[in-house]
This record gives sequence, structure tokens and C-alpha cells, in this order.
Amino acid sequence: VTDDDGVTGWGEAPQAWRITGDSLAGTTACVEGPVRDALVGGPTDPREAWPRLAGCAVGNAGAKMAVDTALHDLAARRAGVPLAVHLAAVLGVDPGTGTPPAPDPRVPGPRVPGLRVPTDVTLAAGEPAALAAAARDRVADGFTVLKVKVGTDAATDVARVRAVRAAVGDGVELRLDANQGWDALSAVRVVRELEDAGLGVTLVEQPVPARDHLGLAHVRTHVDTPVMADESLVDLEDLVSLVRLGACDAVNVKLAKCGGLTPAAELLEVAARHGLGTMVGSMMESHLGVGAAGSLVAAVGTTWGADLDAAWWAAASPYVGGPAYEGPVLVLPDAPGLGVTGLALPGS
Repeated sequence: VTDDDGVTGWGEAPQAWRITGDSLAGTTACVEGPVRDALVGGPTDPREAWPRLAGCAVGNAGAKMAVDTALHDLAARRAGVPLAVHLAAVLGVDPGTGTPPAPDPRVPGPRVPGLRVPTDVTLAAGEPAALAAAARDRVADGFTVLKVKVGTDAATDVARVRAVRAAVGDGVELRLDANQGWDALSAVRVVRELEDAGLGVTLVEQPVPARDHLGLAHVRTHVDTPVMADESLVDLEDLVSLVRLGACDAVNVKLAKCGGLTPAAELLEVAARHGLGTMVGSMMESHLGVGAAGSLVAAVGTTWGADLDAAWWAAASPYVGGPAYEGPVLVLPDAPGLGVTGLALPGS
């Protein structure tokens, strides 16, 4: 997004067929069509632009994420500050102290007051031996929080988690992500088995299908392990339903699900004010999209940290400048916006 003064803000969206239904082709068409028509000639302040952006098309969260991120990046560049500092100012947090002007114990302050955001790392679903080997490798890379993908076969999920725990010992935190893979009854059975086995699982994410808020509430009621909603939370309407049903202990907010930094910040605030734990995650964005999510974490803080390893798996960043990784830490550049100055792709 380029303004009348020639300042450019950068944004990015992933293709997420299985979660949001968005494709890169569809996102491009939306950005070049209704989004462009709604925004060109209008305000560049992301808060003022959001109603136009939100209302220009149904769905298309990826397109909205890319443009909303670019508008925030543009605003931060114009202010000459990193995106995290810009977001802290916009959201009423003092970036120097990480303290809201009117402290509210239900709303956490930044867990990372600087420009470094630790992240967990995902272990893809697989056989126990392969998961154990991958877990050892990730711990050797410096990660202390592992998110183990389960839900492909409830009958053997306990064996998978047991193998990972045996491989890494008790000093590594294990979280589970079932990716909607269980029904409510199976989820309760598996989680209770894990609890009885004393494997030290700290969190179970999205154990049931996304729209089954009642099933999610059933699981939460019948297990002791905290339950987190991911795919079940897309927008504020979903959050209201989850709160009313007491369906979860925490939520995973992702820019590509809700449409960008502006709605993500609102979801985090509302969730925290209703006593829910919070985390910000990613959906296979590269360094730019992950950096935007990391900037939000750095600005406002979350109770469950960050799930932002998506770009860690990339051999290199497709951008010149911008966020990077130092082991398990996402490093946000001390530069205006997200610090991206161009594309590093061949032929760019």
C-alpha cells in the first residue's frame, strides 16, 4: 500500500484452503478488486480504513489481513517507529514500560517488552519414533515449548505423546494440537488418559471440529487440562459464543482467520476481559506475516506466548530486511514498520 507521499507499507497473507477457504488467487482478486475500490482515495489510518475494508467483501480474511497489515506498517513507517511500538501506541500501551494507562488485572501487559518474541515449535503428526526424533532435534535447536500435532488416530495419540515426553524429559513444555481431529467423547477419553499417565501436557488446542462449540464446552467441563479454541474462533461473534458457553480456557488468535491486526487486537482485548487466556498464532505465513503477528504480541502481550514458528521452517526470507529468527526467538527489527525494504525472490 503506497500513500500520496510515496511511503509504502507491506502486508502478506497465506493460502489457507482448509481453515478459511482463502487461496492466493482469490486473495489477489479481492485485493485488486473490491479492496482497491473501497480504499483508494480514502483514509490511510488503519482504524479509519477498517470499516471500509471489513465491509467491502464477505469473508476473504486473507485479503483483509494483507491490506490491514500494510496499512499498519505504513502508519508505523510514517511515524518512524517499529510496528510493535506503533501498535502499542494505538492500543494505549506505553511501549517503554509495557503498562496500560489504566491497569486492568484481567488484561495482561506485554510479556516481551522489547523486539524479541520467543515462540513454540510444531511437531507434525507422525509415528511415535519419528515424533520422538523430531522432538530431540527441536530441543537441540533451542526450543523449550513443543506443540505436538495429534488427532489423526485417537487410539494411538497417547503413545505419541508418551514417546515425545520420554525423548525430551521433564524440562520441556508439551502442548497438544488436535486440529479438530477428535469428537468430544474421544477427546475426553484421550485427554484423561494423558492426565492419568502424568505426561505433563499443559494445553490441548482445538480438540473438536470448529463449529462444535457445544462439544468444545463438553471437553472443557470433563478434563483438567486447559482447552484452547483455534479454528473455532474466527470473529467476534465466535468469541461471544465461546464465552457464553464456557467452551474454552484460552483462544489462539490468528491474523489470517480474523482479517488482520485491527480485528486481532480487538479479539485479544475482549478475550482477556472475559478471563480467557490468549495466544497469537500463524498459518504458514513467511517472515512478513509472522512479523506482523509477533509485533502484536510484543505490543500487548499474551498469557500463552506466541505460536509463530511458521517462517522458521523456511530456508530463507523472501524479503530484504524485516523479521528474522535467532533459534526459538522471532527478532523484530529496530526499524520503521516491519523493516522490509524489498523482495529477495529471484527476478524481483
